[in-house]
Formats: sequence, C-alpha cells, structure tokens
Amino acid sequence: MATNVLHNRPLWLKLLAAFVLLLAALAVLLAFFPWDTLRGPVNRYVSEKTGRKFEITRRLDVGIGLRGATVKADGIEFANPSWARDPYLVKAERAEIDIRLWPLITQKVVIPRLTLSSPTLGLQLEPDGRRTWALGKDTSDPGTVPVIGLIQVDGGAVDFLARHLGVDLHADVSYDTSRGTLPLSYRIKGRYKGQPLSAEGRTGDVLQLRAAGQPPFPLEIDAAAGHTRLKASGTVTDFAGLDGIEAKFDLKGQTLGALFPLLGIALPETSPYALSGDLRKRGKLWEVAGLKGRLGLSDIAGDMRFDKAGQVPHLAGELRSRVMDMDDLGPLIGLPPTERSAKAVEGVAPPPTITQVKRRAGGKVLPTAPLDFERLRAMNADVKYTAQRIQNVREIPLDRGGVQVKLNNGVLTLDPLDLGVGGGKLAGAIRIDGAKNPADIRASLDLRGVQLARLFPKLETTGNSVGRLDGRINLSGAGSSVANWLGGASGDVAVISGRGQFGNLLPVFATLVGGDIIKFLLRGDRNVELRCAALAFDVDKGLMTGRTLVLDTTNAVFYATGQANLAAETLDFVIRPEPKSKNILSLRTPLVVGGTFGSPSGGVKVAPLAGRGLAALALGTVNPLLALAATIETGPGQDSDCKGVLSDANRPTAGAAAKGAARAKGARQR
Repeated sequence: MATNVLHNRPLWLKLLAAFVLLLAALAVLLAFFPWDTLRGPVNRYVSEKTGRKFEITRRLDVGIGLRGATVKADGIEFANPSWARDPYLVKAERAEIDIRLWPLITQKVVIPRLTLSSPTLGLQLEPDGRRTWALGKDTSDPGTVPVIGLIQVDGGAVDFLARHLGVDLHADVSYDTSRGTLPLSYRIKGRYKGQPLSAEGRTGDVLQLRAAGQPPFPLEIDAAAGHTRLKASGTVTDFAGLDGIEAKFDLKGQTLGALFPLLGIALPETSPYALSGDLRKRGKLWEVAGLKGRLGLSDIAGDMRFDKAGQVPHLAGELRSRVMDMDDLGPLIGLPPTERSAKAVEGVAPPPTITQVKRRAGGKVLPTAPLDFERLRAMNADVKYTAQRIQNVREIPLDRGGVQVKLNNGVLTLDPLDLGVGGGKLAGAIRIDGAKNPADIRASLDLRGVQLARLFPKLETTGNSVGRLDGRINLSGAGSSVANWLGGASGDVAVISGRGQFGNLLPVFATLVGGDIIKFLLRGDRNVELRCAALAFDVDKGLMTGRTLVLDTTNAVFYATGQANLAAETLDFVIRPEPKSKNILSLRTPLVVGGTFGSPSGGVKVAPLAGRGLAALALGTVNPLLALAATIETGPGQDSDCKGVLSDANRPTAGAAAKGAARAKGARQR
C-alpha cells in the first residue's frame, strides 16, 4: 500500500525530493572534501591568471554557502608585479577570505570580508594607473581590482608608495583587546605630498573599506606633516572613499597656505594658527561647523564648506573675528609675520619673522612674494569675513573690517572691501585675474570721512575740532607680486580735505617761522584754521607725479612738486612754504624730501639758505642788529584758490593715468 502511495505522488514532488537528496549529498561531500589536495592546483591557477606567484604555503580549507564561499588559508604569499618595490603584495600567517560566487561568472572578485593574521602588505601606485592590488595581468585595468568590504587584522605592517603623488609611507599595526572599542593601534612614518609625515592613533579591529549598512568605524589620529599638526577622533562609515566622517579635530600649523599641497584647499598665507571644530563628510561635500581658534594674535570663528562634486572644487563659508590684530595681515601680501604674531600660538614652531628677514638691496620694502597662480586656478570660492574690532593699528587707525572673497576660474576679487579707518571708511574692490601671467590686477578704493585727529593722535589730545579727509586709489596694471604690480601700475591717487582746525605746533615747525615759535612758547597753543589740502598724483607705469600738492592754512601755504617712483621705491619732492604774515627770525627755504621708501630723508635746499646766511654775515659786520634783517619774512604767501585746488585734485590728467584709473574702476561690481 505504501508503494502505491509513493507511485501515486506527482512527478514534481518526486523531482523535488531527488533534488533535496542531491543537495544533501553534495553538502556532505563538500563538508568532508579534502580541500587541501587542491592547494597545488589553486596555487598554479591563480599564479597563471595574475602573472605572479601565488602560494598557500601550509593548508587550504573552503566552506561553501548558497551565495558565497569562505576560503581559509594557513600561510599565504602573493607576490607583487616585477616593477614594484616590495616583493609581496601580501604575506600573512593566516588568511580568511569571504568570496561572492555569482560575480565570479563575470570575472569580478567581490570580497565582503578579509581577515589577515600578522600580514605585511606592499601597495604601490604608478602614474600610468598600474597598481599592485589589481589581480589581472594588466595591473592598470581597474576592472581587475577586487571589491573589498571589511578588513580585519591582528597586527602587521603596510607599505604604500606613490612617487608621483609624493607619498611613501610605512605603517606598523598592533592589536590588543584591552584597548576596548579601539583595540588596533598604528604608527605611520614616511612622506606625504613631499613633506615628512608621522602619525599614530587607534582604530576598531574591523576596517570598513566598503560596508554599506554597517555601524560606523571608530578612528583616532595624531599626525604631523611638516609644520602642520592634526588631532582628530570620530567615526568613518566608508574608509575607501573617506565617506560618512563625523569627527572633532584640532589643527595647528605655521600657515594655512601649507594645507594646499596636503588637502588641495587653496587658502592664503597666514600667521601661525590653531583651529578646532566639527568635521563632517557626505559624498563629495566636506563641512566644518563651529570652527574656532586663532590666526596669530587674532581670534577666528565660523563655518566652512568644501564641495568637490563639480569640475572645480568650491569653498564657501562665513568667518568672523571679535578682534583682529594688524600684525597678522602681513603674510596676506607677502610679508613674513612679525615676531609677536609668529610666537602667538603655543606648540607651533615660529616661522621666520619680519625682524629676521634681511632688508632687500637699496632699502626696498614693497612685498616681492610672487602670487601663486596654480592656487588661484585650483578651486573656486565665496567666503565672507568680518572683524568687529582691529587692534595694534599703529600709524593706521583701523577700527573694523569686512570683505567678501570670491574666486572664480582663476579670478580673485575682494568685493565689497569695507574697512573702518579713523572714524571714516575705506571701501571698494580689488581684482586679480590669475588666469593671466603676469596677472591683471586692479584696485579701486575710496576714502571717506576720515578724521585728521585720528590720523595724528597728538592733535586729538588737544581736543581741537580737526578736518576730515576724503580720497581714492584707482590703479591698474600687470604683475606677479605687490612690488612689481605697483612698479608698473597706472592710475590716480588723491587725498583731499576741506576746512578744519589743528594745533599750532605742527605748521609752525613745518614752516620754520622762528617768530611764530617764540609766540607759541610765550602764548601757548592756538588753533590754526586749515583752509584746504590736496595731495593728488598721476601714476604712469609706476611713476607717481604730483599734479596737485597743496596745504593751505591761515598762516602759511605749502606747495610741493616731485615724484615717487614705485618701481625704484624712491622719493624726490621739494616743498616750498610761503608764510602769509611778516615774521622775524624766519629761515624760509624750500624743503627737500628724498631717499627711499625704507629710508626716507629730509632737509633744506642749501642755496637759498646759504644766501640768507651770507647776507646775515655781511650785515653783521656792519652792525649785529642789522643781521636780523636778513631773517625777516616779508610774507609773499597768498590764500590758494581752494575750489580750484580741490577741483584739480579730483581730475586725473588725460593719458595713461586716466586710462589706468578707468580700468581700475572696472574691478567693482556693477
């Protein structure tokens, strides 16, 4: 009867039962199969397919599942290609490899998990794309690179070489379960981007190269590359692409400009810095939130974003300082930091300072540091910066500052640029077209409402109501540094002032009117009215020629002529004071201002002064009292036409100066 029931069952059920029995038999066969007998054939097969020696040295075992297999090798050696520096790609005491079976049909190797015991790894990348970890005979074919999910090791060493990238690193790894969630420690030595690198830290025992859906991988690092020091702790979800980063960091160094070769972010040269914040990476977007720290003597805070998704990376953000120190601005224009700024950050070796740099030949002082055109073209940017207060301003009474920095296809613009100066402001734009070499540089700046008393603190202490200054700078030209740009720039520079008052002492000494000095000493300080003043220059290829140089007060008019050579950095001016009243004991004679920007000199013209001296000597031989007659000033000075003076100062002369000024104004946003 049982036989009849079996015969009466459907055919499909009989086939299913046979299939199950076959699988059971196959499972038993695989479970007890002497896999080690295939060690030799496997060694020969892999060696032939890859073109290099592969050997499981002691024992082979395999576990088969529905989706994959687990290969256990007791002793494994896999040679590198002949062109590699290290003899082995991998050499380990033991290896356990999970392999997906179905991708093998299309000759793809997918390894969800790789466990190595005491391995040594030799990784090398060449400029033509060859890499030692490609498994085909053509090691430049990315299709032969295995996809690895998790790597687990218990110690060992790794070498990585990429000469064309300036990378040559050696890492030693050790494993200790007593370290809790970070049992794997590492030490790295070598060179990165051409700079000496050392690093140490701890990680979890499973390195997630590509492991979607896995918990974050913990990581700590303390690294130094050159003079840059990084400490960070956090998690990574995809180590191969450095994705899913959540970390806190502390970063120190001599200048932010040194990060360009390390990270590819084109930041300006700065004073030594110490920064901290929260770092996050998702895909191609890097974000820093809660950034805070110091740049030299200045505090800095804000948020930044660096997006590498586009064809050209883009940096954006907003930065602010409660207090910005003037000593920290030098590196931005090619000057080394001052001694104060260089030593402001603890734990950072101070760079060469301005006091340690020898003065250039001829006493020149304009910065000659070349613009880095490669950096200008390396990325685009849009960053806003504001400083609530500026300190240590010395001769320039800056109060506050703000600027929006944009970099687009090699063109750098500072627009708007807004600085509080002496109760007024300096505002405008600067444009540097780094797509050209030398760069096309244009500066258009306006000075408005600056208080004279703030420029000359000694006047401010008198309590006098002093005049206000207005002015402008419109310069354009080509250059690769501040010095050679100014040395060839053309345009217009002017400073003008209307009525005001200032203490008597300054004009008295400037006019050398001896009688007024005596009256000042006898009567005390009196106010002298400033009628008007104008200092205006036509600039033609670095030569600043005064077109209107006039200072008109109630007791004297000063007229000046001359030039300042921005290329040679020399001064050549003659100032002629013309007192407006008759005064005794006057030695009125033209004053000469010469020398260099770094070492100016002043004096009086000898001939007129000598003539008066000889006259006094001759008259003195007749009667000593007559000698005073030679010092009596007849007062030929007349009030200047202030309206005409200011009008002339406001108009650059036609020609190169006018054309250069017009080009400079084109730097501003329209």
